[in-house]
Amino acid sequence: MTIDVRHLRGFLAIAEEGNLTRAAARLHITQPALSRTLQQLEAHLGGRLVDRSTHHLVLTPAGHAFRRRAAAAVAAVDHALDPAQSREWPVRLGHAWSALGAHTTTLLRRWKQRHPETHLELLRVDDRTAGLAAGLVDAAVIRSPIVAPGVRSERLTAEPRMAALADNNPLAGRASLTLADLATQPLALNTVTGSTTLALWPTGGAPTQVLTVKNTDDWLAVITAGDAVGVTVSATAAVHPNPSVRYVPLTDAPAVDVHLAWREPVSHPAVPALRRLARDVVDGAAPPPNGLPA
Repeated sequence: MTIDVRHLRGFLAIAEEGNLTRAAARLHITQPALSRTLQQLEAHLGGRLVDRSTHHLVLTPAGHAFRRRAAAAVAAVDHALDPAQSREWPVRLGHAWSALGAHTTTLLRRWKQRHPETHLELLRVDDRTAGLAAGLVDAAVIRSPIVAPGVRSERLTAEPRMAALADNNPLAGRASLTLADLATQPLALNTVTGSTTLALWPTGGAPTQVLTVKNTDDWLAVITAGDAVGVTVSATAAVHPNPSVRYVPLTDAPAVDVHLAWREPVSHPAVPALRRLARDVVDGAAPPPNGLPA
C-alpha cells in the first residue's frame, strides 16, 4: 500500500476533530473509508497513532510526534501546489513578534537589492516556533529555544529587556527601572509566544496580579489601557512605538537571545543566503560590492 498525502490529511482531521464521524464529514468521505485510511497509515509506520479506547479519540505519544511531521508535510505540499506560487517561489521568514526589531527594514530592503528574483515574505505566526514546526515558513526568528528533530539555529544577537508602561503610569517617567519596581503592578503576560514568565523575578518577589494574553496586539492593548505593565525587549520598542506607551530599560533583567532557526534539509534553496544576510545585517556589515555573492 502506497502512503500519500491523503493519509496525512485524514490523520490530521482525526487529530483535530477527536472523532471519526466528524473528521470523515469534514473530508467528505465515509467513516469506514477514513478508518481504513488510518489503519493503512498505522500499518505503514508500525504503531498506533490514535487511542480508540474511548468515544473521544486521543493521540498516542507516537501520534503527537507524527502530527507535527504530518502538518509540516501537508503545508509544504499545499504551498507547492498553490497556483499563486507558480510564477514566484518566495522564501518565508516567520516571527512571533517584532521580527528583528530595528534591523527588520534593513533586512527586507537589502534582500530586495541582492535577490530581486526571490521575494522575502515576512510572516507573523502566533506560536513559539513562529510557524517553523508546522512547515508554514522556511526560517524563523525565535526568542525561545526550539528542540525538534531536524531543526537548526544560530544566535544572531541579544536584546536588552525593557519595561512597557502606559504613559500615565507613575513609573513611566523614570530613566530606568528594576524588576522589583514592577512587582506591585499587575503584569501582562503573553503565554503563547512571549519571552517573559514569573520565573524572571526572584522567589517571592514576582507580581501577584497577572493578566494573560495570547498575542502582541492584546498585550499592547492592556498596557495602553493602564490595566497592566509588561516586560519585553528592545525590538518591541523599535517595531511597536506608541505615544501611549513608555519603554523603559530594566537594569537587572537578563537580555534575551535572538536566534534564526531553519530545518535541514532546507525547505527553500534561498535559506543559506537569508542566514548570511541576517548575520551581516545584525553585525552591521556593509553590503558587498556589486557582482559579489551575497
